[in-house]
Amino acid sequence: MSTIQRVALANDTLLARYQSRGYVDCFEAHVARECTLVTFVTAFYTTRLFKLERLILRIALARPSTDDDASRIATGLSDTFAAWHVEAREQSELLLCDLSGRTRSWFAVFPSTSTTRLCFGSAVVAKNSNGTIGIAGSAPVLGVQQLYSRALLRAALKRLNRA
Repeated sequence: MSTIQRVALANDTLLARYQSRGYVDCFEAHVARECTLVTFVTAFYTTRLFKLERLILRIALARPSTDDDASRIATGLSDTFAAWHVEAREQSELLLCDLSGRTRSWFAVFPSTSTTRLCFGSAVVAKNSNGTIGIAGSAPVLGVQQLYSRALLRAALKRLNRA
């Protein structure tokens, strides 16, 4: 299976607009096949690991979601999924914003001849004009978030490699 690496975010991506407004990360992996954004996002949101998050969101926030809902946001048939809405979409990128408006999730695919580079990133936006992002930007919280991002990307890779 592909290694997951934290990489610098390219300046021409949808997530790059948040680099100066708080915390931003970007993780990448490669899958040895052609993979579209629709396939990547659907695989990501239908993994067992993410289904646990979906269960928590259903219970804690009354925001239920299904695999069909995941497919609908991936294909562009819906602009909402669980606790997120589409902020921006391009052919190879999808940027989602959470209910609070403070965090973003970003997906991107970059195909080449025999592999596809998959990227998943997050942003935590400053909650006030002085640039502080509060507890969500603390080292322990961001450390857990980075581990979780890697685990989610690994789970999506596993699903894509089985398909």
